[in-house]
Amino acid sequence: MPATPERLFRSELTSLPLLQRGKVRDVYAVDDDRLLVVATDRLSAFDVILPDPIPGKGAVLTRLSRFWFGRLGHHVATHLLDTPIEAVLEDPAERAQVEDRAMLVRRLTPLPVEAIARGYLIGSGWKDYQATGAVCGIALPPGLRQADRLPEPIFTPSTKAAAGDHDENVSFEAVVAAVGRETAEAIRRLTLAIYTEAAAHARDRGILIADTKFEFGHDPEGRLVWIDEALTPDSSRFWPADAWQPGSSPPSFDKQYVRDYLETLDWDKTPPAPHLPEEIVARTADKYREAERRLCGEAP
Repeated sequence: MPATPERLFRSELTSLPLLQRGKVRDVYAVDDDRLLVVATDRLSAFDVILPDPIPGKGAVLTRLSRFWFGRLGHHVATHLLDTPIEAVLEDPAERAQVEDRAMLVRRLTPLPVEAIARGYLIGSGWKDYQATGAVCGIALPPGLRQADRLPEPIFTPSTKAAAGDHDENVSFEAVVAAVGRETAEAIRRLTLAIYTEAAAHARDRGILIADTKFEFGHDPEGRLVWIDEALTPDSSRFWPADAWQPGSSPPSFDKQYVRDYLETLDWDKTPPAPHLPEEIVARTADKYREAERRLCGEAP
C-alpha cells in the first residue's frame, strides 16, 4: 500500500478531471452531481499562497469540517456525502495521496457572498470600527477595544473575491441585491445560529471563536445548503480563552501566527511569498492539531 505523504502541496489525481486549484483545495469532478474536494497542506496569507506546506494541515481541516457538519447539520443541509472515497478512486496510490484529506460532496451552485459571523472586534472589523464606529453598516457601542466581545454576534458579509484579489466587507443590503431578500435573510439567520452554537461548544473547551466564515449554495431545487468548509483554523479565528485580553490581539490557533511572522518581514504581500522557517512551519502545524484536539475531544 503506498504511503500517505506527510506534506501535500498539490494533489495529482489522473483518474478524475481537475476543475480548479484554490488557495487550499483542489476540486475534481466525479460526475454531474458530485465533486471530490481535496484539502491540501497549502497555506495562504494576505491572499497569497505560501511556498511551504504545513504538514497534516489538510487532514485537520477535513476532520474538523466533518465534525462540525455532523454536529451542526441540524440547522441546514450540508454538501457532505457519506460515500467513501474508495467508491470514486480505485487506484490505491491515488487514494493514499489524498487519504484523510478528501471529502466527497454534492455539486451545487455557490452563492456569490461570504457569510461571516463576528463575536469579537478584531481584524477588518476592528479597522472598520475605528474608522466609522460601525462594521458593515452595523453601528456598535462607542468605546470598544480591540478584541472586545460584542454585545451580541453580528453578521458581516463580504464579497467573494477572485484569486489574487481581496474580499471586501459589504452591507446586508448588498447581499440582498446579490441574492434576493429571502435568501439574504436566511443566510444571516443560519450564520448567526450556527456560530452561536459552535462558539458555546468551543468555549466549553477553552477556545473562543472570534469570527468565522461560512459559504452557502443552492441545490437544484433552490434550497440553501452549507458548503465549503466548517469552522476550521483557516476559516475562523480561534483564541485560547485563558489568553484573551481585550485591548490587544490575542494569540491564536489559526494562521494568524503565520501572518504575524510575515508582518515582521520586508515583504509587500504580493507574489512570490517568502519561505517560512521550519520552526514557524512546525509551530503552525502544532496549533492546527491543538485546535482539533480541543474542539473534537471530550470537554474537560
